[in-house]
Amino acid sequence: MSERIYGVTPPISTALPTEQEKRLNHGLHQELRAQGTFESPAETEKRKEVLRQLEKITNVFVQRAAREKEPKNEFLIRDAIGRVFTYGSYRLGVYGPGSDMDTLVVAPKYVTVDQYFSIFPGVLVEMAPPGAITDLTPVPEAFVPIIKFEFSGISIDLIFCSIQTLKQLPTEKNWSLADNNLLRGLSENEVRSVNGTRVTDDILNLVPEPGTFKLALRAIKLWAQRKAIYANIMGYPGGVAWAMLVARVCQLYPKATSAVVVNKFFNIMLKWPWPLPVFLQQIEYGCPVTRVAVWNPKLYASDRNHRMPIITPSYPSMCATHNVGKSSMVVIRQELEKGAQVTDEIMIGRRPWKDLFTKHTFFTTGFKYYITVIASSRTKKAQNAWSGFVESRVRVLVNKLEMHPSIALARPFNKGYDRMHRCKDNVQVEEVVSIGSLAHVYKPPADGEKEVKAETKTETKPEVKPEVKPEVKQQIIQPENGVPVKQEKTEAKTDGGMRIKREHSEEAQLPPAMNRPTADNADNFDNADDRVKLEDIPEKKKEEPEDMEIYTTNHYIGLQLVEGAKSLDLSREVNDWKSMCMSNELFEEGLMFLSIQHIKNTGLPDDVFEAGETKPRPVKKNLKRVASEDPGNRQQQPPPKRQVQVQQQQQRQQQQPTSTAAAAVG
Repeated sequence: MSERIYGVTPPISTALPTEQEKRLNHGLHQELRAQGTFESPAETEKRKEVLRQLEKITNVFVQRAAREKEPKNEFLIRDAIGRVFTYGSYRLGVYGPGSDMDTLVVAPKYVTVDQYFSIFPGVLVEMAPPGAITDLTPVPEAFVPIIKFEFSGISIDLIFCSIQTLKQLPTEKNWSLADNNLLRGLSENEVRSVNGTRVTDDILNLVPEPGTFKLALRAIKLWAQRKAIYANIMGYPGGVAWAMLVARVCQLYPKATSAVVVNKFFNIMLKWPWPLPVFLQQIEYGCPVTRVAVWNPKLYASDRNHRMPIITPSYPSMCATHNVGKSSMVVIRQELEKGAQVTDEIMIGRRPWKDLFTKHTFFTTGFKYYITVIASSRTKKAQNAWSGFVESRVRVLVNKLEMHPSIALARPFNKGYDRMHRCKDNVQVEEVVSIGSLAHVYKPPADGEKEVKAETKTETKPEVKPEVKPEVKQQIIQPENGVPVKQEKTEAKTDGGMRIKREHSEEAQLPPAMNRPTADNADNFDNADDRVKLEDIPEKKKEEPEDMEIYTTNHYIGLQLVEGAKSLDLSREVNDWKSMCMSNELFEEGLMFLSIQHIKNTGLPDDVFEAGETKPRPVKKNLKRVASEDPGNRQQQPPPKRQVQVQQQQQRQQQQPTSTAAAAVG
């Protein structure tokens, strides 16, 4: 009986691993554990419990949707159930600490998307343990409608699809979405939702040794993340694309260890004749269950333009890397070449595995010039929607920059930086939203710090009053109209002037019986009972404006200029892109903002650098050159003796032509 052939071509080698390759594989496994890519059993069990609770919540959601749809159909309501499927890294078995869980809610055909967004969030909060649900953000306007939230500290991305061919879902535990007929009647975004799970299952079914595949994929995922080339939305391969590339190498070396697969991955993908596509199995054409287009470069010009096509194995097959652009492709090739060199040396024992996972140099030495995209909003809810939309359009800006004749490479960083700011006035707000000022960044303190500050304030308040009271009394002056006024210097240093203004207004509004002593009532004011105490004066409520919170997300694009470029005008590209984003119906003027700034590497914010990284510093000019160019320095430093003689000679030469010219004119 012949062995099964995986993939669209026969394997390159079916050789069994050597002892050296086994040792290298053990070393790779140990290094991945040292790098923290594996989750503890307790955390994995926590994920399973969250999924069990989501299944119960989904059943209640579907029952309520059935009652809303057909309130008198007790049989429909009684048998109504939903199913929860996972996809992505969790379903592939390559998740790590802090990984998101990509999940899909499948419901019968009578449950609508509108019901999903109107009913499910309430059921979720109602049935989950108290306080377990945080950061709940429904995003109905997304291409694939999604609800984002954290469930007991685990980040969940929950998408939805109702199966149009089923009025009730099967109760079998092993029921899957593999049947193509389940796609009948679904829109393109619904097909994409269901195919997340279908593609993941097919990948696992198309590799010879799932255990070998998973360990090798962990290594490649870690490598891609460290090199900042892991993000589909930014124009790099995403998790599924990297998984398919690793799976293809496993098909070509079905009996190899994970260490060998990693090494072969770099060498094969570096030499791959792109845009020749990568397939895990033959594309299925002619299936009539859906009108969603199957990837076909012979029919569709857009498919022919894909630079790095990696094709999903499930019907309808699609390109998982249609976002990869010119600059992204250059960067990926560079990193593949470096990875091939490192792993070749690892395989012969010259280097350790940790050398493969060194961090990128995007901010440290990667570029001299950067573009930063600043998406900001006045509320966190608005920022969640606005920043997500802007992030999905950064790739379009990169494409525009790549077409500029002075730009050789425009590389976007693979993630944005979220910040919170607290501003005192609109001037500070303008600094944040327009130029990305970090002067007002606010980091909420820990709970313990809050309590300490509150206790300190309570304890010190009584001690301040006896000291302030005599000063206030001494600073009273007697105006002609009998209304007491305080001097401007009262507590100016501690309250910055705002408190002075408030005290003036309060003093003027006091009733006559509470006025400070005048010539007529000085005797009566000596009575301690009649004396007004500072703490008895009512304070106006919130006359000073509260701090305004601004939420920002910054995306950075590194620019490499063509040789000889002396100037760079990006006003047209930037303005066109901003107009496109701000003309979207999602944008709300006054609530959301968008700005683009050009910065040098020396102007990058500190929070993009991690511990041990060196921030670029401005190059210091030669001190002698500075002294000769700066007039201020020439005045401060006494000139050398030789320099004085030269200056005197120059003055004499200047005077001689002047007198000669004057004589000629006369």
